[in-house]
Amino acid sequence: MTAPDPSTQAPPAADDAAPAASGAPAPAPAPSGTPPVSERARRRRLTAEIWIVLGLSLGQSAVYAVVNIAARLTAGTPLASQSATLNASRSARPYLDLTYQLLSIGFALVPVALALYLLSANGRSAARRIGLDGSRPGRDVGVGFGLAALIGLPGLALYVVGRAVGITVEVQAAALNAAWWTVPVLILSAVQNALLEEVVVVGYLMERLRELRWRTPAILVTSAVLRGSYHLYQGIGPFVGNVVMGLVFAEYYRRRRRTMPLVVAHTVLDVVAFVGYALIPVAWREALGIR
Repeated sequence: MTAPDPSTQAPPAADDAAPAASGAPAPAPAPSGTPPVSERARRRRLTAEIWIVLGLSLGQSAVYAVVNIAARLTAGTPLASQSATLNASRSARPYLDLTYQLLSIGFALVPVALALYLLSANGRSAARRIGLDGSRPGRDVGVGFGLAALIGLPGLALYVVGRAVGITVEVQAAALNAAWWTVPVLILSAVQNALLEEVVVVGYLMERLRELRWRTPAILVTSAVLRGSYHLYQGIGPFVGNVVMGLVFAEYYRRRRRTMPLVVAHTVLDVVAFVGYALIPVAWREALGIR
């Protein structure tokens, strides 16, 4: 539910309960005079597209996270004695640090733009296609906060248990130097993480796998395991917790076809983690065993 490892970072419905349309959408007709694209060629192209999008975004983070956990497990130091830092400062000079932070957030959203662009290839609004719009703000916010509570409280308990049994590293959720812009940047970082993960791993990936005629259980598990895998750098506990979160979010999307509540939920979770961590006095964190 937090960000991928920062060191590795280089459509509509009238009723919220309306079921998804059966089958994959029909491909756009070929222009006049152009030979029709075979089903096999279309599937190959979609498969290649998926690998490209993931290779430029969270698939890349997942590969690095797998290598990272392998390194941690073979380092000779228990996982419980290791740590992972999110939202670290990049310069001792405040305005240069702010520039780096904003650039990082902006470029991290490019894969979101790419995924939406590719989903809109048939002329339909990609944002409306995956429910990333403002057509029902009240309901989306309400559902989002409900999902955040459903995921966040058990997630916190899982983190504590994971630390106690030694399968989770210590996660320092915010390590920005104190400045007037620290909290706004942490909030922007939370929104960026939410958009990147929910658009790419839920909206985009599930739509494309559906077009490839994958079975529903395989789609749900693939989305969830991908989500868990790029959190492996935090340890085994966060991997398990994020797989469970991924299954809940993917099933919600399958039923409702809306990513906006998921973005709201993810943003709330990360804002609480990032800003809450930054605002807790150091003495309190030390008393709680949190550095």
